[in-house]
Amino acid sequence: MEKKKFEAMLVLLVPQIIHLMVENYFCDEITAAKEFYSSKVYSFLEQEDTKLWHLSPLTLFHMFDEEKRAGMFIFPEEA
Repeated sequence: MEKKKFEAMLVLLVPQIIHLMVENYFCDEITAAKEFYSSKVYSFLEQEDTKLWHLSPLTLFHMFDEEKRAGMFIFPEEA
């Protein structure tokens, strides 16, 4: 995928994930964004070759939630 298209995917996905975090953790957007950008999920998401960018925002949120609760997460089979 071209770099611009990949970056566009992130621009679309990340706000949706942050919105889910705000709704589920009852925190503000800044706190949610800081947490997500410092997560392992995000570090893998920003690597195009992991193919996490094609997962839904909800699936990515669940991965983040698993990381937050358990300190780790499992890549879904569709990744």
